[in-house]
Amino acid sequence: MFAFWRFSVDTREKAVSKTTITSSVGATFDFALSIVVPVYNGASSIGLLVDALAKLEVAGGIEIVLVNDGSPDNSLAVCRELCQKSAVALTVVNLARNFGEHNAVMAGYAHARGAYIINMDDDLQNPPEEVLNLWQHTRDNHYDVVYTFYKEKQHDGWRNWGSRFTNWCADKVIDKPKGLYLSSFRCVSAFLAKQIVEHHGPFPYIDGLIFQITQNVGTLAVQHLPRASGESNYTIRRLVRLFLSMLLNFSVVPLRIGTLTGALLSGVGLVGIFAILVEALFSDTPRGWASMMAGVLTLTGVQLMMLGVIGEYLGRMFLTINKKPQFVVRDVERNSKAQRGE
Repeated sequence: MFAFWRFSVDTREKAVSKTTITSSVGATFDFALSIVVPVYNGASSIGLLVDALAKLEVAGGIEIVLVNDGSPDNSLAVCRELCQKSAVALTVVNLARNFGEHNAVMAGYAHARGAYIINMDDDLQNPPEEVLNLWQHTRDNHYDVVYTFYKEKQHDGWRNWGSRFTNWCADKVIDKPKGLYLSSFRCVSAFLAKQIVEHHGPFPYIDGLIFQITQNVGTLAVQHLPRASGESNYTIRRLVRLFLSMLLNFSVVPLRIGTLTGALLSGVGLVGIFAILVEALFSDTPRGWASMMAGVLTLTGVQLMMLGVIGEYLGRMFLTINKKPQFVVRDVERNSKAQRGE
């Protein structure tokens, strides 16, 4: 059952401060749109992004939620300064340490109060003017979520290859429309965001959670710009960790692959036993040291690999049962414009 949001607002900007947004199921919201931005080493770019977003005209009001994900630079100080000076409703969520992008987005969803929520990176590769297009496309077509895709990607070659591989794997292991590009620049309804934040596991994978909840999905082509400054915060290690969250937290495909591999090797073993018996009956049996060692090494390798996969599942279950935190909020700061409805 999908919740379709309809805004009872005056499109004139002067009425925004007194407007509340009401959904068709009776829920009310303080803002028409929330923008969640996880911040990590973004001190040089976050100010430019906030200034550009503040210029957007959104009937019903806009709020920006900056989530400082334990950034080692002075991003927190910059975010707090923006909170005091910004002309738009702005909330700063300061996490106690670095938890990772998806964990930071979960924290942002938990503090966002808009009827629709867009999350975007702090690197200015997504033009702020595309925010309006994405919001309007989601709202007007009553989607629960809209993913953007890029006409031309401006990431490094190795990251583009990794992204294609991850999306190919996602086609196989999570219940998403085949070929859908999983972009971090996405818009979700408040209904969907509320369901997502009900998940308290320490290894969230937002796209996996989305497709467990809804299939009311749209797409939108947007522009992708070169990075304005600095380098990408996504290292190979971070991408591998994100890939494992998708593969292990929302799918049992690795275990099924192990089962199929075991069945296949058992079949090969039966054929080998039959061949050995025939050879023993009708010819001199060679010593076969090389073939024996090859078989032992192959079977041992497969067994150790599957033990590692099972161990990873058990380890994640252990950490989840012991309530490893998904994120810990040290403090939250809101400017006066963000305090409506409180």
